[in-house]
Amino acid sequence: MKKRLLLILLFINFSAQAADMPGIPVFIDEMVSKHQFKREELQLAFKLSERRQDVIDAISTPATTKPWIEYRPNFINPQRISGGVQFWNKHARTLQRAEKIYGVPQEIIVGVLGVETMYGRNVGHYRALDALTTLAFDFPRRADFFRDELESYLLLAREQDFDLLSVQSSYAGALGIAQFMPSNFRRYAVDFNGNGKIDIMNEPVDAIGSVANYLRNFGWRKGEPVALLSKVEDVNRLGNISDSRPFVAWKEAGVTTVEKQKGTLPPAWLLDFTVESGKEYWLVFNNFNVIMRYNTSNFYAMSVYQLGDEVRHARQLDAKH
Repeated sequence: MKKRLLLILLFINFSAQAADMPGIPVFIDEMVSKHQFKREELQLAFKLSERRQDVIDAISTPATTKPWIEYRPNFINPQRISGGVQFWNKHARTLQRAEKIYGVPQEIIVGVLGVETMYGRNVGHYRALDALTTLAFDFPRRADFFRDELESYLLLAREQDFDLLSVQSSYAGALGIAQFMPSNFRRYAVDFNGNGKIDIMNEPVDAIGSVANYLRNFGWRKGEPVALLSKVEDVNRLGNISDSRPFVAWKEAGVTTVEKQKGTLPPAWLLDFTVESGKEYWLVFNNFNVIMRYNTSNFYAMSVYQLGDEVRHARQLDAKH
């Protein structure tokens, strides 16, 4: 018994040293003054939290630093496609309802959830308080952002009535099936199943509605394309491909879509991706940029789009057999 008590005390002391980073006492003062938190409860929570070097390591070397040819198979693969078909079939009515209310296609919602957490199977293995505390007080490049997110996490925990130390997250502190940062959880998560509680931690229906609501709030345009595979006649005629241009201007520069399009397309950017056969070109539109509000990476947004598209095709094939 004495040995076990000694181990607990050593753990608490170690955690106190790990979490005793400059700025925490001032932060606690602010939370007490600004939001009327109980000082002793926050002091205990931070005493039990840990500085996580693996969080610093993970955020310093994100997956998007890999080339596309290595990045893509992590998300567009048989496991995620079959998992997406199962998820879609199980929640077909909910996805239809989300598309009808928010205007976001079902395959995009499925693509986001598939890339983020494999449809809820992998919501992260870091304690949210540890991750956010580490980044708020020991990651100077984005300390202000994570300090705000830590504040939102404390408020969210109080609003949702969950234990600060019990919630798991990504290394960046993203939460639940939809992987919302705490501030976005508070702003955009919705009670889509109507049970009186917003729960994107455990309820896929709430996660589906919340993703659709998030994308709509960031400017999703119903009926407009996301990305179109394209052909380029002569790369020397392209100029700066990151410029937004009217579709007719791209045609004049020798860019055409692989599949013929009906009607007038909105302005677009051109992206190139290195694949096994060389360069692959995509015209991308406003809705592609909206997906990037989830994660500011072209690779991320294209993975969401392509995974959702693959799941949709696989589901259609299953329906024919």
